[in-house]
Amino acid sequence: MKKFIPVLLMALTLMPAMLQAQNQPSREELERQKRAIQKQMEEAQSMLRETQKTSKESLGQLRALRNKIDLRARMIRNINEEINFINGDINAALRDVKTLERDLDTLKQQYAQLIVAAYKNRSSYAMLNFVFSADSFNEAIRRYQYLKQYREFRKRQADNILETQEQLKLKVKNLQEQRGKRSTALKSEQEERATLEKDRKEKDEVVAKLKGREKELLQDINEKKKAQKKVQDAIRLAIRKEIEDARRKAEAEALAKKKAAEAERKRREEERKRALAAAAEAAKNNPTAAVTQPPPPPPPVKEPEVAAEKPSRVLNVLEASPEAAALSDNFEANRGKLPWPVESGMIVSYFGKQKNADMERITVENDGIVFGTRKGGAVRAIFEGTVSRVFSIPGAGFVIIMKHGQYFTNYVGIQSPSVRAGDKVRTGQVIGSARSNEDESMGEVEVQVYKGGALQNANNWIKLR
Repeated sequence: MKKFIPVLLMALTLMPAMLQAQNQPSREELERQKRAIQKQMEEAQSMLRETQKTSKESLGQLRALRNKIDLRARMIRNINEEINFINGDINAALRDVKTLERDLDTLKQQYAQLIVAAYKNRSSYAMLNFVFSADSFNEAIRRYQYLKQYREFRKRQADNILETQEQLKLKVKNLQEQRGKRSTALKSEQEERATLEKDRKEKDEVVAKLKGREKELLQDINEKKKAQKKVQDAIRLAIRKEIEDARRKAEAEALAKKKAAEAERKRREEERKRALAAAAEAAKNNPTAAVTQPPPPPPPVKEPEVAAEKPSRVLNVLEASPEAAALSDNFEANRGKLPWPVESGMIVSYFGKQKNADMERITVENDGIVFGTRKGGAVRAIFEGTVSRVFSIPGAGFVIIMKHGQYFTNYVGIQSPSVRAGDKVRTGQVIGSARSNEDESMGEVEVQVYKGGALQNANNWIKLR
């Protein structure tokens, strides 16, 4: 037990480092992240240029600046992790170089000893004397084979020295390359930090100017809240109507099936009565004939069965068909993995109450995720489904509601819809273009998620970069 305690203590000491190594992204993952961040930074810069075209500073410009700052900070972290990898490569290369240098020294010493021994026995007479002085023929053969192996060993030693020297050259070259990469990465990190500092100063200037217009901004936000309430009331009314229509359709179908079953039962009962009357009439006309058994009563007509549901799921009129139930399951399976509705851009604001980090009194509350993109940028469906409603709200553009079984996705702020109610839409299909925001600096679209009539947290459904 005493021997086991030091091993346990060592394992507990090394465990945090092991866990950190497991959580650390691979070099390939870092490179992929770097490319993705670089692309997002280019998009953020493009969005910022659009917001700067307006005559005065706006919250959109502040959001674009903050998004750019966050992305640049992520890029710096990525570069630092890359530098850690390079440092690890440099340390490994240094260890390899030292090992090869030691091996080369050992090989040279051994080879020098072989050369000295060969020099002392350099005459052919000494070699022949060594072979022919053997006590027997077999002993002479063994001595000859020993001399042959000795020469081969000496040749191999010389080859090993040359090979080790080549390996050492390659390792030293690799070490120099890694040091060059580290120098480039460090220079890139310094440049990113300098640019980050400029971005922060620019953001601070915008914040200072916006604080001078804080009262005006608060009034604009209050007006937006009123418009937002109208949008949500219209959406909830449309979804309630969709659910009510589905309920009425399901009830009508159930009633039709029930009437059909009742008519079938009556038809079979009439047939049985006619068969009994015919049998009685035949027995009356021919009393000597064998008494026939009356026909059995018809089997009861089963009531129409509702499709079997999962035990955990309450019967939902929106999932009356197997196709609708399967669509709901697929939608649920993609929780947290739904794509963005825009090909390029940024998240302007997330679901729920969002407090401005730079202006404490500025708070907005969203019913979905607001995406920013270029003016008139294409808006795409985030999941396959059926267009339920397309309607316009004054001051808010068009709203497209799509149904996915018992789920709904709503696209608020569409400039020109390209789909109509009843259309089947696939994932990624363009359904319209984004409407310009309040200062005409970029296009914006809000995506909401509902389950039945209950609003969902869109942050949990759409994949966040």
